[in-house]
Amino acid sequence: MALLQLLLLISLLSQIGHCAYVNMGIVNGTEVKAHSRPYMVSVQKDKMHICGGFLVSENLVMTAAHCWNPGTKLTVVLGAHNLKKDRSAFTRTEVKLYHIHPMYDSENLLGDIMLLQLNKTIKKTKHISWISIPKKQNQDVKAKQVCSIAGWGRQSDNSRTSDRLMEVDVTVMDTNACEKKWGEPFSVSSVVCTSRPGGFCEGDSGGPLVCKNTAVGIVSFYQDGKCKTPQLPYVYTKISKYLPWINCILGQME
Repeated sequence: MALLQLLLLISLLSQIGHCAYVNMGIVNGTEVKAHSRPYMVSVQKDKMHICGGFLVSENLVMTAAHCWNPGTKLTVVLGAHNLKKDRSAFTRTEVKLYHIHPMYDSENLLGDIMLLQLNKTIKKTKHISWISIPKKQNQDVKAKQVCSIAGWGRQSDNSRTSDRLMEVDVTVMDTNACEKKWGEPFSVSSVVCTSRPGGFCEGDSGGPLVCKNTAVGIVSFYQDGKCKTPQLPYVYTKISKYLPWINCILGQME
């Protein structure tokens, strides 16, 4: 009798665990502690999340250039954790100007960086702030170091985007090894790469790769149709490569 009760209990616990598990969000990630990443931004079209982004100053959001098409009107949501439940708490702001890097190549996503100039100045709050970016041009992002990414994107190619902000640790790869695997014409000085198990998927584009509290990369692209189990590395735009252009835009804001 005791054995039967034990078996029933084990069965019940396994059913509870199965029902409670929600498979969504960034690849192999977990839910972020609410508002622990106050720089994170949801870039939206028609009030629907399409990309991530992050505040780098009081009126500029950095994201991926491929998140915007000419003629598209984007808004950004600041201070959010759960995009469906926090609507009264977060701030929605319109984009005044779209600054796309002049060398952006939409075919192979080289120069995949964009600055969204907001139509108002953002004040720091408990839930909203900006993150540091590298100060030195072409600053090295060391291989084998553990960094992190976050986003509201899909957990796999066939899942839906997440309502809640998710995060995962990722390990930086040697860029030469990354270029060799992809066999693509990108310059090793313009990207950062990471490998599985942690990764990103559709809807995470534009979010930051964060190493030691500094945004060093922008989520750019992964192997098409294989965000959960890619044979090729995840690729990010290397922010320090574009510092002269970034500083030029920032200087115009002063």
